[in-house]
Amino acid sequence: MGAAVVLRADDAFAVIQAAEVLRPERLADLRQVGVPEMALTRHRAETLRARAYDGDIARIAVPETADCHWIRAVAEPATDLDTPMKGPFLSLRDGNAGLHRAAISLCKSAHLIPAAVVVPLTEGAALAAANDLTLLDAGLVAPLAPVLHSVAAARVPLAVSSAGRVHVFRPEDGGEEHYVVEIGTPDRAAPVLTRLHSACFTGDVLGSLKCDCGAQLAAALAQMGAEGAGILLYLNQEGRGIGLANKMRAYSLQDQGFDTVEANHRLGFEDDERDFRIGAEILKKLGMVSVRLMTNNPAKVERMQANGIAVVERVPLKVGLRAENAAYLATKAAKSGHLL
Repeated sequence: MGAAVVLRADDAFAVIQAAEVLRPERLADLRQVGVPEMALTRHRAETLRARAYDGDIARIAVPETADCHWIRAVAEPATDLDTPMKGPFLSLRDGNAGLHRAAISLCKSAHLIPAAVVVPLTEGAALAAANDLTLLDAGLVAPLAPVLHSVAAARVPLAVSSAGRVHVFRPEDGGEEHYVVEIGTPDRAAPVLTRLHSACFTGDVLGSLKCDCGAQLAAALAQMGAEGAGILLYLNQEGRGIGLANKMRAYSLQDQGFDTVEANHRLGFEDDERDFRIGAEILKKLGMVSVRLMTNNPAKVERMQANGIAVVERVPLKVGLRAENAAYLATKAAKSGHLL
């Protein structure tokens, strides 16, 4: 929703508001209680030529004359080429950036543009109580190890195998549910043919030619069906974890000539925002200890092993190359280390 909340860290408080949904009346309210600042990621700051004194994030002063249009233009890169001169920016370097960092984490968790308006406070608890605002401890906002529970499972005959079964896992933090497609009856004591597949609405459902996701999903299920057993984790981490709306924003930037990594950075995201601990946690819940992992991404292998799942074999999944996605796949190989 992008609703304003009050964050607390020890004796420090700040009211924070996602820049993407800021309205003039709310900006006026914020100015009544303090001096607004903006929190941006280092990638967005680099795009704007603003200094990121806090390493992973930048804090910049909001001019007294700035309106919601200015704040949105700083946060959202869609019009960067039309309005290249937004600065100069006054980057802030004194004080603790912990609440600003937590504000960015909240925006990311809501799949909003990772930019927030932050107003430091002295009486944050009183302000929250007087205005019915949620008061959160900043420590609870940091990305924590996922805790998931199996909530339902049922037999689902599939085109690749009549012995299909779908499990639904739900995280305790209220985030998106994740799914498991189980083919046959995999032997938990042996390495199981496994695929960690991130949701891709455009590729998996619409048959988009901009990526290879739909082809990889079909090929992985087909191979599991042919071998008679396998586990496909369908993780709801669209657009490498940035969400469908931000993925469409990235696509729009790609139409301006930026590659997939550059587009993510201009939006303020990392190359890959996915949390592969979710996949490891689900595999453990299913009783898996070792896998034959279907992937072209060495990072998946490393992260599975780092989280207690032994990868005894990397099974390549090289499908879906077309003229429309050749540049995208080349970028994945050159900048993300995919073995294509």
